[in-house]
Amino acid sequence: MTIASRLKKKIPSRAGLRATISLVVFLILWEAGARSKQWLGVSLPWIGMIPAPTAVLRVWAGLLNDRGYWQSWYLSLFRVLAGFIAAMVVGIPLGLLMAVSKNFNSISFPTFEILRPIPPLAWVPVAIIFWPTQELSIAFVTFLGAFFTVVINVVGGARAIDIRYFQSAQAMGSSQWDIFRRIVLPATLPSIVVGSSVGMGITWNVVVAAEMISGGGSQTGGSGGGLGFFIWNSYVGGSYEQIVVGMLSIGIAGYACSELLRSLGGYLTPWLKKR
Repeated sequence: MTIASRLKKKIPSRAGLRATISLVVFLILWEAGARSKQWLGVSLPWIGMIPAPTAVLRVWAGLLNDRGYWQSWYLSLFRVLAGFIAAMVVGIPLGLLMAVSKNFNSISFPTFEILRPIPPLAWVPVAIIFWPTQELSIAFVTFLGAFFTVVINVVGGARAIDIRYFQSAQAMGSSQWDIFRRIVLPATLPSIVVGSSVGMGITWNVVVAAEMISGGGSQTGGSGGGLGFFIWNSYVGGSYEQIVVGMLSIGIAGYACSELLRSLGGYLTPWLKKR
């Protein structure tokens, strides 16, 4: 490896440099706006009421040794993954079945379309009544957050396959299993990846709201009831810095989950990278 190539590897890419600059500018503007009253004697609307980034970081550093804070991370992540994995396990086969079987689609689609517009949070009271524990109620609501998105994307991806592929495969004597394995599944994978990414974002939105409504489902109370309850508990306690910490924690967790799904999607669909 030459010296030039080594230096090139150490220098961040233009995209990375732009992202870093935009983040730094954002933090400077946030800090200046939040401290406008302290520095200029005039409080700017909206941003003047938000804690400054340095104050948030100071509180965040203190929380790194707080067991309840990390328990909130664990609970929210566990609930999101439980609901999301269940949505994938049920939603992908159901979507494929609705796409390939006209009879099944005609039976299931009306009920599916009636249930789909109902917001997941509207299911919270029903989930509390239906499921024996609060933990299962929250997991069920997160499941609904991803389920309908996954099914709709799978159905749309399977129906977009050119019918000439099926005709060619059948003309060459391919079995139904070969058609599914070599045509339907690869052609539907990009839609599954897109649906799972969107569904993951929705599950984070839903789990935070469900934890706020249900009180977090924690047996111990305090901050150990999920990140949604952590934010609500901080609001009740008047700790606005902790509210921002909770919001940023959700953003980081959601971003990490989406990046993981994008990496997995890129591994499963390598042919899309060539476009």
